Amino acid sequence: MLLDLKKIFSQESESCSFDYNMDLSSTEWNGAFPFVSPVAVKGTVEGHNDSATLNMTVSFDFSIPCDRCAERIDRHYDYSFSHILVHSLENSKDNDRFIEIPDEKLDLDELVREDILLELPTKFLCREDCKGLCPTCGKNLNEGPCDCKAHTTDPRLEVLEKLLH
Repeated sequence: MLLDLKKIFSQESESCSFDYNMDLSSTEWNGAFPFVSPVAVKGTVEGHNDSATLNMTVSFDFSIPCDRCAERIDRHYDYSFSHILVHSLENSKDNDRFIEIPDEKLDLDELVREDILLELPTKFLCREDCKGLCPTCGKNLNEGPCDCKAHTTDPRLEVLEKLLH
């Protein structure tokens, strides 16, 4: 969605609101396509003297494999984001806090996508104490122990292991 902010920056209008759904199903995250529902985006842009404040909320369903055991994790996320929009960054010393909109048009889809991807956790676990998979047989250790030999030593290091016993 392309937001035209000309009326906000020229102070013809004090605010504008938006409410739409955006499709992120083709967005890859950690080798999966986890966005299983459209992202609902709602928000407002309120004009000030030489800037505008963008406040928005997003909500979506997310489904991704656990990083340890590969079981499917289904979650619902709700996030809130706020940004300060300015026409120009020339007079600003703190450029990291502002988003420059020189042509008075904001690609809201790209901003929402970046905000969501930066907010998502870096590791997805089905539960905090997930035991993962056995490195030998691949059994999900959350379902119980496997029948593999408990500890296999690299044959090149067997001599060193004898020193420990």
